[in-house]
Amino acid sequence: MSAAVQATAPAPARDGGDLARGTSLWRDAWRRLLRNRMAVASGVVVSAVLLFSVCGPWLVYWIFGWTIDRVDLSYGPRAPSLAHPFGTDLLGRDLLVRVMAGGGISLMVGVVATAVSLVVGVLYGAVAGYAGGRVDALMTRFVDVMMSLPYILMVIVLLAVFPRSLPLLFIALGLVSWLVLARIVRGQVLSLKNREFVEAARALGVPAYKIITRHLIPNTLGPVIVYTTLTLPSVMLYEAFLSFLGLGVREPYASWGSLVKEGAENMVVYPWMLVFPGLVMGATLFSLNFLGDGLRDALDPQMKG
Repeated sequence: MSAAVQATAPAPARDGGDLARGTSLWRDAWRRLLRNRMAVASGVVVSAVLLFSVCGPWLVYWIFGWTIDRVDLSYGPRAPSLAHPFGTDLLGRDLLVRVMAGGGISLMVGVVATAVSLVVGVLYGAVAGYAGGRVDALMTRFVDVMMSLPYILMVIVLLAVFPRSLPLLFIALGLVSWLVLARIVRGQVLSLKNREFVEAARALGVPAYKIITRHLIPNTLGPVIVYTTLTLPSVMLYEAFLSFLGLGVREPYASWGSLVKEGAENMVVYPWMLVFPGLVMGATLFSLNFLGDGLRDALDPQMKG
C-alpha cells in the first residue's frame, strides 16, 4: 500500500466496545444528568445533608459530648452562639445535634416508607399488568377505590388506633404511597408483555413469576427510579404533617417535622428554634425535588444532547 493511501486511510478503532458503550441508555442518561447543573448541585446538597444527619451526631458527641437528650434546665433557651451554633431549645438541649439527629430520623422514615411503597407498588402493578383480563380489571378497580379515599386520613386513623412506633409509621406511610407507582408499573408492563423477548421467554416455558421479575420489572426501572426520588420528599412532608398533629416521633427523639412544630409554637420569642430546622428541611426537600426532575429528564429517551 502506498504512502498516500496509508495517509488517507481511516484509523482503526482502538476499542471495539467504545461504540457500544457510547450508545448505552444508562451511560447517556448519566451524561445528561451531569449536564444538568441544578440536578448536580441538588445531588451535592443531598449528599451533604446525609453526612450532616448520619455522621454529625457522632462527631458532635465525640468533640463536645452533646447528645439529643442532654437536658440543662438551668441553661434554658439561648440564642445561637459559638458554644451552640443553632442555639438551644426550651430544655437547654443543643439544637444543632437535635437537627442532625432529627434529619437522620426524617430521612430514615422517608427511605423506609418509600422502600415499602416501592416493593408493594412494583409487584402489584407488574402482576396486574401481566395477568390482564379480569384479574387486571379487579386489581385496577381496587387501586382506583383506594386513590379516591383521603389516604392521609387512613394514616392518621392507623396511628391513632394502634400504639405509635417508628415501624408503624414506616408501614402506614408506605402502604398509602404505592398506589400511583402501581399504576405506572402496570402501564409499563402492559406495553412490554407482548414484546418479542417476553414471547420468547413464554415459548421456552419460563414461569410467569420469572418473566415478571427477570424480564418485565427490570425494564420499568427508569420510571420507577424517577418516581422514587419524587416520593421521598412527599413522604417526608407527610411525616412533618403528622408531627404537627402530635402523631409523629415521640420524645426524646425528634424529626425535622417535630422540631419545626416546636419552633412554630415558640417562634415569636425564640425564632431560631424554627429558622434552623426549617431551613435544613426546606433545602433538603427542594434538592430532592430538583434531583428527581433531573433524573426524569435524564432517563427520558427522547431527550436530545
